[in-house]
Amino acid sequence: MIETPIPLQISFIVITVLAVFGLYRATRSYIVLGASLAIMGLTAALSLVGFYLQPDAMPPRLPFVVLPSLLGIMWLLFSPKGKAILDNVQLSTLTYIHTVRVPVELSILALFMHGLMPESMSFKGRNFDILSGLTAPFIAYVGYIKNRLGNGPLIAWNIVCLILVLQVVVTGLFSAPSVMQQLHFDQPNVAVLIFPYVWLPAVVVPIVILAHIVALRDLFRSSKG
Repeated sequence: MIETPIPLQISFIVITVLAVFGLYRATRSYIVLGASLAIMGLTAALSLVGFYLQPDAMPPRLPFVVLPSLLGIMWLLFSPKGKAILDNVQLSTLTYIHTVRVPVELSILALFMHGLMPESMSFKGRNFDILSGLTAPFIAYVGYIKNRLGNGPLIAWNIVCLILVLQVVVTGLFSAPSVMQQLHFDQPNVAVLIFPYVWLPAVVVPIVILAHIVALRDLFRSSKG
């Protein structure tokens, strides 16, 4: 059993709960809240019984970490009910969610120091995603609440921050111990396969990516209008 300090575990549970609560506040949808809690419960249960910690398993277990959230995002983006939910989302609240990326990056640094993530996934390496979290309050307040930024800067910020998080996702995917691993064999990305850090790829990152997609969806639609 892989163990990490209790305060670090608690802090990451709080981070995940805040991200889910932020998504609920932005969408005001009990469907979204219920689905998020169900994904949290499912991935937590599977990680606690060691389902994901089988690097040689076929099919690879790692994709099952993100599959529930991926299906949920697809439903929101393409189903009539999902589109209706996104059409009424509060973009300022959705943008404030990105502030969780600051404590997430601090957690990643701590996990690297405990040997459970490669250095490149932390801001000591090639991960600059903390900048997204630091700038999010400014973008939310000035860009959406005060409406003092045009669509251009908001689109640019969302695209740049989306690229930053996707870069970390790719590194994490190919650094995790599985038949798909291509990077960092000396210190693989083990953390994302254990509780509660499995919620990083299963819950927190999908919420962050969804927030950018929804914001860009709205910004491009308003630009055309």
